[in-house]
Amino acid sequence: MMINKTIIVSNRLPVKITEIDGKYVLSASEGGLATGLGSVYKTGNNIWIGWPGIDVPEDRQDEVKQQLAPLNLIPVFLTQEEINLYYEGFSNEVLWPVFHYLVTYAHFEQDYWDFYKLVNAKFRDVVEAHLIVGDTVWVHDYQLLLLPGMIREVQPDVIIGFFQHIPFPSFEIFRLIPWREEIINGMVGADLIGFHTFDDVRHFLSAATRLSTAKSSNNIITWHERQIVVESFPMGIDDEKFVQLSSRPQVKAHVQSFKNKRNNELIVLSIDRLDYSKGILQRLQAYELLLQIHPEYIGKLALYMVVVPSRDTVPQYKELRDNIDQMVGNINAIYRTMDWLPIHYFYRSFSVELLSALYCAADICLVTPMRDGMNLVSKEYVASRTENTGVLILSEMAGASKELNDAILVNPNNVGDVMRAIVTAIEMPLEEQMARMSSMRRVVKKYNIHLWVKNFMAKLTEVKEMQQSLLTKHASVKVREQIGLAYLSSKDRYIFLDYDGTLVGFNSDINKASPDPELYNLINRLTDDSKNNVILISGRNHETLEQWFGHLKVGMIAEHGAWQKYLNEDWKSLPLLTDKWKDEVRDVLESYTNRTPGSFIEEKSYSLVWHYRKVEEGLGEQRVTEIINHLELIIADKGLQLMPGNKVLEIKNIEVNKGKAAQNWLHNRDNDFILSMGDDHTDEDIFKALPESAYTIKVGSNISAAKYYLRSTKEVRLLLQELVQLK
Repeated sequence: MMINKTIIVSNRLPVKITEIDGKYVLSASEGGLATGLGSVYKTGNNIWIGWPGIDVPEDRQDEVKQQLAPLNLIPVFLTQEEINLYYEGFSNEVLWPVFHYLVTYAHFEQDYWDFYKLVNAKFRDVVEAHLIVGDTVWVHDYQLLLLPGMIREVQPDVIIGFFQHIPFPSFEIFRLIPWREEIINGMVGADLIGFHTFDDVRHFLSAATRLSTAKSSNNIITWHERQIVVESFPMGIDDEKFVQLSSRPQVKAHVQSFKNKRNNELIVLSIDRLDYSKGILQRLQAYELLLQIHPEYIGKLALYMVVVPSRDTVPQYKELRDNIDQMVGNINAIYRTMDWLPIHYFYRSFSVELLSALYCAADICLVTPMRDGMNLVSKEYVASRTENTGVLILSEMAGASKELNDAILVNPNNVGDVMRAIVTAIEMPLEEQMARMSSMRRVVKKYNIHLWVKNFMAKLTEVKEMQQSLLTKHASVKVREQIGLAYLSSKDRYIFLDYDGTLVGFNSDINKASPDPELYNLINRLTDDSKNNVILISGRNHETLEQWFGHLKVGMIAEHGAWQKYLNEDWKSLPLLTDKWKDEVRDVLESYTNRTPGSFIEEKSYSLVWHYRKVEEGLGEQRVTEIINHLELIIADKGLQLMPGNKVLEIKNIEVNKGKAAQNWLHNRDNDFILSMGDDHTDEDIFKALPESAYTIKVGSNISAAKYYLRSTKEVRLLLQELVQLK
């Protein structure tokens, strides 16, 4: 028996492969992600799929596979051309700069996009080869944005999570990417989409709803009859690792060496990978400004700046490195003394032990990226401060700032602000340092990498259970046959039919969605059978329903239940309803209509409806949120309710409800067959109110309290035609 497994997929495998004397040698990665996910991929039959990091000749690929297999690792082999165009090209010259708001650095090359698709498909093929029904797939980061959608196409029922480790930009920035729709469609293939911060969640929801047919409510996207949850999961570190490192003899020796050399200087620490998003030049400007304005600090502090080499053959990165070299050289040349150096600059990688020693020795840690998904350096510094001393200066543009709010938060674009923060840090009393640091250490300890993994996997399971609970079965041929048999064997049938979106499609002009001859013929054939009681139940006003259907043998419920008309009787409104509230609410709606082109107000007897079918995509949804916030206090004591619908917002009396109207219609009436069909959330009231024996059908969506769903008005008419043909 096969046991369900978890498949982790990322651009790189959590090991480093190097070729030494013609042999491939594996070494463990020290990254936080590899540590955190070790609890997943190293257990049971779980696996991690990714690129091994080097170009492996075809004749040696089996050798590498065999070396990786005992570690539960599955390689995706890429050619040098694929690495150049997919990774160095699209991932790092399109997505990276755009997602970090540095659009001028982006190169929108068609070749990059073609290879990005090709490599994502290559990853999909490897995943598919190891995937069975019931498995869970967790895809990581911006190099594989298309993969969730590609996996969904070949395995529609698989559970897929996606986490992006870098920021997601605002819609105005993201829309600049020529292939933006395809990227969104790839991402929403996942069941759960995770980001570091709520800002990223908001930006993604905005982009998804404006660039696709997806609809969102709170943090849930409905797309292609699926519900996708978008959530923030701030990533932590392996805090215990840094606590233990700080007590190692080797690290302590390094720390003592620093102390012996620094001559009572305060150490300001800066650690970054070479990248234009890290704000390294602005940091140097702030430090230089400090030395200019506060010469009293000359000789009393030193900046230890570690820049880890990265992509320095790329022109923009080479230029950045040259600028850093030049600025460091200038500052040191101007301010150094015979026994003091302002900046100790290291352009290389350090061992984790040496980094730990720097964290332990530094009095101030300066982390000021221009834009960063999370930034784990700040958390590593905090975890290393076992004596609760030291000051963290943190960019408010880093995701970590949302958690580490006891740091000194700065705008990295404001050089003066950063300089003043350094002064504040220098002068901060020890008591305040300890209060701030102990608070941040509690956060880092609690929200560590292991909790991050646990929370994401738990939420993924919860999302799948939610999807299953909301899943309504399609009214297939077999289901329709079952409904037909019940129809044939019954003698007193009640058929409740919504109008817009159920019997007819939507029209941008609500007055043009009038019944067609085919619909009249279909309703007449239904009502010709004396066993059938057909009730049209709609949100439209009763005058319109009377004009369109008054000549037919049907019952009618208008304005969601405010008006009812039994066969051969006059229209009657619900007793005790009032419309005295309308003037005040209408004034509010008119103020929004005046500044929302394409919107209009429809007035019914006991309700007002704000329509935005013709409004610019996104603006209408924004206005609805504004109107709801505006009206909530006004309607609180008036017995009204706000009912968002399909491109409408209706304000009506709380007593008015399609479900109550249907129940009233059935009261004291014998029935042995009930069928109800509707397309929007007002019809959910009917589905919930009708007895368990009723056949309830949602139109256009499989997320409903109804038992079944149909895809379109065409399928609704087909079902009704099948019923009238039964003898």
